[in-house]
Amino acid sequence: MKLLIAQPYLSLRGGVDRVILKIAERYNAPIYTLEYNKKEAFPEFAKLDVRIVGKDVPLSKMLPYRASQGLRYGYNFYNLEVKEDYDVINAHISPSEWIRHKNERVLWYCHTPPREVYDLYKARMGNRTYREKIIYMSMTRAYKTIAGRIIRKIEKIVTNSDNTRKRISKYFGVNSTVISPGIDYERFGNESDGRFFFYPSRIVPNKRQDYVISAFKRFRASYDKGGRYRLILAGALSEDPEHMRYYQRLLKLAKGSNVTIRTNVNDSALRKLYSNSTAVLTAAVNEDFGIVPLEAMASWKPVVSVNEGGHRESIIEGKTGFLVNSPIEMASSMRFLVEHKDSAERMGRAGRKRVVQEYSWNSFFHKFDRAAREVMKNKGY
Repeated sequence: MKLLIAQPYLSLRGGVDRVILKIAERYNAPIYTLEYNKKEAFPEFAKLDVRIVGKDVPLSKMLPYRASQGLRYGYNFYNLEVKEDYDVINAHISPSEWIRHKNERVLWYCHTPPREVYDLYKARMGNRTYREKIIYMSMTRAYKTIAGRIIRKIEKIVTNSDNTRKRISKYFGVNSTVISPGIDYERFGNESDGRFFFYPSRIVPNKRQDYVISAFKRFRASYDKGGRYRLILAGALSEDPEHMRYYQRLLKLAKGSNVTIRTNVNDSALRKLYSNSTAVLTAAVNEDFGIVPLEAMASWKPVVSVNEGGHRESIIEGKTGFLVNSPIEMASSMRFLVEHKDSAERMGRAGRKRVVQEYSWNSFFHKFDRAAREVMKNKGY
């Protein structure tokens, strides 16, 4: 099967990028992208056929950062006509699926409908200037109009979780099939309890690192007044001004609280942090699916997560971790884990077993390959 991948950017080391990398490696697939940052992307992409396509849109340079990106991505994928022979185009982050406008046989792995257009629209607009609000309001309307026409033409849509499947149905009015990502669980280990809690995630407002800092401060005040435990936050940080402002806010919150923030950590260092943590925390707003709980469980570590989104599908309450409804509850769960080491170890073992049984790449590709072949049939094979 000759599969091509469409993705707006390769400039992070997140869960989406890992899925794209695995698919590209399996099918030896060229990746059509508008941005490729070799320094910040997974180094394995350098061994693959990454093709920079598209052109600048002059008007975009006058717009705010994310609006400029959105216009350039949308314009280029909407007008991209693939010249080489192929069986299936596998689109990822929106608006890469707009490639369907001039090309057939598209399998869209929808990681989520764009959240600042839909479920996070009001929250994001609340942080913008009046000028920015006018621009984003107009672009949101345009996006919805174009997406509404294109998405119904796409041959098949798959997604990462039941949570995202419901969003796709709600916002686009179409059906999709859940194929949850896998994980290289054999690369993760459990070295020790280094007396620190760990939250790895991109540094953006909807990942809510501030929530975790608040919980950790409560934990320290109620249990760890001697400062034996630390909190380590680690994640990719982009040049987006909104993200940089949030990062500066986090630095202020972390000051003097036994909190360390590390940016753009490589894979090896990330796995070592997992391996030596006491437990893994996560607080993303209604996360699409979330790879953090899987990586934590692969490292034999219990997970304490907000009781929202895709994390409710991967974490088993009380068995592989805890699902909490406030920073107070998160702090209480953290205290339980340090006071009940046997329970923490039992959760870690249960989590590892769950990942091995339910979230392997073999399982992912068994389903993904079948979906791709359904799309390929439209070529007449």
